[in-house]
Amino acid sequence: MFKVIRRAWRYMVFALSGRLDELSDPRIQIEQAIQEAKEQHQRLSQQAAAVIGNERELEMKLARSLEETEKLQANARQAVLLADQARAAGDERKALSYEDSARAFASRLVAAETAMGDVQLMHERARQSSAQARAAVENNAMALQKKIAERMRLLSQLDQAKMQEQLNKAMGDLSGLTPAGDTPTMDQVREKIEKRYARALGEAELTSNSVEARMIEVERAAIDVEGAARLEAIKESLRQDRKPEVES
Repeated sequence: MFKVIRRAWRYMVFALSGRLDELSDPRIQIEQAIQEAKEQHQRLSQQAAAVIGNERELEMKLARSLEETEKLQANARQAVLLADQARAAGDERKALSYEDSARAFASRLVAAETAMGDVQLMHERARQSSAQARAAVENNAMALQKKIAERMRLLSQLDQAKMQEQLNKAMGDLSGLTPAGDTPTMDQVREKIEKRYARALGEAELTSNSVEARMIEVERAAIDVEGAARLEAIKESLRQDRKPEVES
């Protein structure tokens, strides 16, 4: 019940703080599970310590009860011996006084032995409870160690999963060359270049087939013809210049 209330409280706190996403984070869930296991082990250890402490207290009480019964028994025996000695000495009055003391010690001894029996019974029960508490703590400690080892394995597996996801994303980016944000992909860039090139080819084709283009070609041809005639005139002039030299 306490665990349910605590989880509900944590959920409400995270909801109010806008951190609900953290509750679904596997790493945080693992840490929370380990923290709960540690707290449970601490509570169990404290309870076991109280049970073991009660056993130790009853042990000390039992030791005091045993010491008291031994002392009362010794006093009763001593009183009986003194009564016998007084009676042997002819002092009946003193003997009766010692016998009264012996009876008082004996009565107290009976009460002390009864109380000690009760303490022994309680101590035996406490000893059994202590043994169970120790076993529970040891078993829970082993379970906690397993959870901690499992935590390390899960965290390592989680890190590997994240790295694999990042690698998969990187490989996907490389295969599609899909950058983040508004940056165009290589496919998009290639498509734009091809469109521009095709458009330029189309414009060039249209230009070459236009009337203006043909006029330019006619003008260029006329210039070429005129240039060829001029070149022949220059050559003829050079030949005429060389004739006087040959005749002389």
